[in-house]
Amino acid sequence: MRHGMGQRKLNRTKGHRRALLANLACSLIEHEQITTTVPKAKELKPYVEKLITLGKAGTLHARRQAIAQLQSEEKAKRLFDIIAPRFKARAGGYTRIVKAGFRYGDAAPIAIIEFVDRDVAAKGAADRARLAAAAQAEAAA
Repeated sequence: MRHGMGQRKLNRTKGHRRALLANLACSLIEHEQITTTVPKAKELKPYVEKLITLGKAGTLHARRQAIAQLQSEEKAKRLFDIIAPRFKARAGGYTRIVKAGFRYGDAAPIAIIEFVDRDVAAKGAADRARLAAAAQAEAAA
């Protein structure tokens, strides 16, 4: 019987799978929308929603749990300070998965996972800031 076998293995070991989900969650928290394969998106959805629920609690213990899962204090701070307050009135369903066709190289099904109330300007903001800082440093030199 296959009772309690809810998660997909994604053809990875336990540690690799845990690191993959943490990295995907960090990317989603930073950009508020990412493109990945459908199975990875379906595994990421409950993972991120539980993190947002921790963020809504806002306690020190919840913050430490989020840092332990994300392995990034910076992303946990963004989760608690920016993203979780946005969903304070919502009882669940913080993310959506939109299927986006198939990847060219291997025909893997692709999906876009995003926050329901996402900030459109957040996608690529860190990259734009890094490029602006590099351009400013180059102009000063």
